[in-house]
Amino acid sequence: MTEQTMAGRTVLVTGASDGIGAETAKVLAAEGATVHVTGRSADKLRPIAEAVGTEPLVADFSRFDDVRHLAKQVAERVEHLDLLVNNAGGTFSPSQRTHDGHEPNLQVNHLAPYLLTRLLHPQLAAADGSLVMNTSSIANLLGRVVVDDLDYEHRRAREFPAYGTGKLMNILFTRGITQRWAADGIRSVAVHPGPVGSSFGRDSFFIGLLYRTPLKRFGTISVPDGAAPLVALAHRGADPEIDGRYFSRFKIDGREHRQAHDQALIDGLWERSAELVGLA
Repeated sequence: MTEQTMAGRTVLVTGASDGIGAETAKVLAAEGATVHVTGRSADKLRPIAEAVGTEPLVADFSRFDDVRHLAKQVAERVEHLDLLVNNAGGTFSPSQRTHDGHEPNLQVNHLAPYLLTRLLHPQLAAADGSLVMNTSSIANLLGRVVVDDLDYEHRRAREFPAYGTGKLMNILFTRGITQRWAADGIRSVAVHPGPVGSSFGRDSFFIGLLYRTPLKRFGTISVPDGAAPLVALAHRGADPEIDGRYFSRFKIDGREHRQAHDQALIDGLWERSAELVGLA
């Protein structure tokens, strides 16, 4: 019988249609949490929602209207939120644009979770200590944040560095939450789960090619192994020791880009993101 380590806690997991999001949701539900799940594929999300005992919340993070509707649905379902797992994301060709006109790595990996988290602030603040967990990546080392050019309008964008920039933004956003919302009892943490052998990269030709070859077996870890660091951090809840920190799997203070502690970037990214999502 599974130990009820999450009993009484309310959780929202994004990117829960498959991979580590689905696995994290199922493990936390088995441990007693009330888990809500969201993803962009209704067909893939439905069995996950059934497994955790809830109705699916379908949202496409390339559309801000979907994110706003999602936040409204969550607010109607729950009075408080103990844990928000911002796990949705992926790699995308920067030559594309989202429905809202943004570079897709920026919107899906950063702006959409930023918007969702901001909109769910009342539910997070209503909990007796809550945690916002942002799934980042070691790829943050390849990123570079330029606050005045987040959409690559004045510089060339390449796919994996653009993805890495989004993952660096996840760490900067984590620290922005820590600095702004501590008085509300809201903690935040970023985590690199490891190179997981899931559907990651399905929107990228190059990354997807690797994940569709036998090389996947040698360069990746299993989905349960990838979800394990997220579950471990969920167990710690609003632990002040992890607040504002970046974990490389289970190791605290993993390798970060030198921009990750730049206060001007922490503040600038928060403010510019607010403008882009219409919260300024």
